[in-house]
Amino acid sequence: MLEDIYTELIAEHSHATENRRQLPNATFTERGHNPSCGDDITLQLEIADGVIKDAAFTGQGCAISQASTDMMIELLRGKKVDDAKKLAELFIAMIKGDVTNDDELEQLDDAAALKNIANMPARVKCATLAWHTFNQCAFDN
Repeated sequence: MLEDIYTELIAEHSHATENRRQLPNATFTERGHNPSCGDDITLQLEIADGVIKDAAFTGQGCAISQASTDMMIELLRGKKVDDAKKLAELFIAMIKGDVTNDDELEQLDDAAALKNIANMPARVKCATLAWHTFNQCAFDN
């Protein structure tokens, strides 16, 4: 049953189109590329007063990278940049297997469903591409 939820969430988020677009008022644009599998995204963020007002992405890749990117945008939109950074670090720690506490991982909403990728080394880079790309943005605050 848990695997069904995981599969359904990946399918739903990898095919979602709401966040797959150009962001006209982007204040940050960062490209993320995984040469080992070809995943390639461009993340765009609109940040005002230290808050992520909007976010979007373009690019292509496997279902896991696309779903993870969509989940990240859904989670981070509306958050203060500092809070978003903490969530990104929590997600990466979860994928590395460093954080496994379900209560703590609840903060990640749908993205917590990717927890078992920690057991699939070949998919770790796919799942973390967007989150590392977010961390590469040179935020001023």
